Amino acid sequence: MALRTIRTEGDPVLEKVCRPIDKVTFRIRQLADDMIDTMYEANGVGLAAPQVGILKRMVVIETGEVDTPDEEIQEEAENDGAGQDLLDDGSGAAEPRPGIDVPMILINPVIIASDGEQTGDEGCLSIPGMAGKVTRPMHVVVRANDLDMNEVTYEAEGLLARAICHELDHLDGILYRARAEGELHEVHYEEET
Repeated sequence: MALRTIRTEGDPVLEKVCRPIDKVTFRIRQLADDMIDTMYEANGVGLAAPQVGILKRMVVIETGEVDTPDEEIQEEAENDGAGQDLLDDGSGAAEPRPGIDVPMILINPVIIASDGEQTGDEGCLSIPGMAGKVTRPMHVVVRANDLDMNEVTYEAEGLLARAICHELDHLDGILYRARAEGELHEVHYEEET
């Protein structure tokens, strides 16, 4: 695995629409691994393939947030073992179902439903040191392929929904600056000691 260079605003690759992935090859698997390593190294919560110069429809995301499923979806998951990406062990903390990869690797992702609204500061590894106020859906349902090209569907709320929308915009050549309300502002992160 290797770290890749994150492209920054002004690089024309970030303005292009990405091509679908027809099959997962060794190179696509390597790209996914490299993207995950690069995202973690940069302390990001998501990274899209064009951000590392590859015009393919793939994103990786890990927000560190896992929501507890609602009772109806939980009951469905317990009854048929499918249809939900999270299980509650009774402790109040939801955990990914077996077989669900964290971080999420989404190939050819498409948002198939969204509702609600959330407005908040958003940043991007391709626009370092800046943030802007962006309104996104509060809840999304995304359909994609996993690394075995199996179709997967995830529901997300809050920060994870925001991250999904943000990363999918990258696949269509859209930086969050285009969706920001007003000017971007500088952000400073405290160093951990």
